[in-house]
Amino acid sequence: MEEYLLLDAGSGGRASQRLIGSMFLRHFSNEALNRLDDAALLNVSGPLAMSTDSYTVSPLFFAGGSIGTLAVHGTINDISMLGAEPRWLSCAFILEEGLPLAELEKVVADMGEAARKAGVKIVTGDTKVVPKGACDKIFINTSGIGEVYASPVPSGHSAKTGDVVLASGTMGDHGLAIMAARSGVSFLSGARSDSAPLNGLAREIYEATGCVHVLRDPTRGGLATTLNEIAEQSGVEIEIEQAAIPINEEVKSGCSFLGLDPLYLANEGKLICIVPENLAQKALFAMRANEYGQEAAIIGQVREGRPGRVALRTEIGGKRLLGMLEGAQLPRIC
Repeated sequence: MEEYLLLDAGSGGRASQRLIGSMFLRHFSNEALNRLDDAALLNVSGPLAMSTDSYTVSPLFFAGGSIGTLAVHGTINDISMLGAEPRWLSCAFILEEGLPLAELEKVVADMGEAARKAGVKIVTGDTKVVPKGACDKIFINTSGIGEVYASPVPSGHSAKTGDVVLASGTMGDHGLAIMAARSGVSFLSGARSDSAPLNGLAREIYEATGCVHVLRDPTRGGLATTLNEIAEQSGVEIEIEQAAIPINEEVKSGCSFLGLDPLYLANEGKLICIVPENLAQKALFAMRANEYGQEAAIIGQVREGRPGRVALRTEIGGKRLLGMLEGAQLPRIC
């Protein structure tokens, strides 16, 4: 094969077939995809959850992951937050002419490995090659389907007064890792993305408690923005404790130097869980028993108060309101 991607690789002809066979099928191989039909044949029963997302992150590779791992984890995690087990993914690539094929293969290999580790199959896809300059190297869209196991399903509309808010781990890791990779600033060299699949963690929380009111992954806009969305949807007030929120020292120091707030930085491998107060310890134990929840903590509570408001109780005992993210603090973090 050529060293760089050429336009004819997206033409649907012989070059397209070579690219599909030598790269995508090699890393994504499964019985549904290998048929190479125009659509994947899936056997399903019961209610389904479906999600789609597009990924344009720059740079393509960073400490802790790549655009490939994000494309798989992001869609898996969105399905998991509805109390569903992700089963199948589609993926569509928009590729820039002249892209080094070695870079493309690394991204595809990352996606294949991420899907296998999460127990999910990539069963259908599409590839388009556009002229040089029409996109920035690689854009990926993934859609996913999962089978719902939770009843009732967790929802941002379901937080209740008295519920307890838990976070599965440290906040802001992904956002700072992208800034470090993009800027090359030496003092951010310890920043590492938390990109990870959360389907196993979400299911273990549900099995341990039998009742989860809300599950959300705080991606763009971070913890503060996600909690605002939940407070507005549920018509409740949420209060969190600054001292209880887990944040890595690298993120704390990096944010302090750059003037950023870690509560607004993106995460790609963390979830927020809201459960009734009597189930909070069960949820916490289940989270800490999972490899992606070992630093889980109870960070706050749903309270009576002003609907749609999120308050932060500071370490010195004061209180300040947390609004939604305004503007684009870190563009293209996913």
